[in-house]
Amino acid sequence: MTEIIVIILSSLGALFILLAAVGIVKMPDLYLRISVTTKAATLGIGLILLGAGIYFSDSAILARVIAIIVFMLLTAPVGAHMIGRASYFTGVKMWKNSKIDELEGKYDTKSHKLRSED
Repeated sequence: MTEIIVIILSSLGALFILLAAVGIVKMPDLYLRISVTTKAATLGIGLILLGAGIYFSDSAILARVIAIIVFMLLTAPVGAHMIGRASYFTGVKMWKNSKIDELEGKYDTKSHKLRSED
């Protein structure tokens, strides 16, 4: 029974990582690529790690796997946000068909501070 669970988790993880790879190729600009890869790759790696933790069925390994998954869930969005923000500051253009740039005119380019709606 555990082999079936491991196979399902590993296969789903590989599928999400494949979708992240396809997203890198298919998405038109950096900001969409960051969004797709952060979400899909984090979920894929988490599922593969969870499958490995179940496969070895050792509480020490399972605790490490859970710690790695939690660490990835905490750090991947922060890293993606930092890359996106640095890209916006350096002038990386959005996709030509993007309709809304919610940050346009709200950033002070010298101090890099965000102004509110007021």
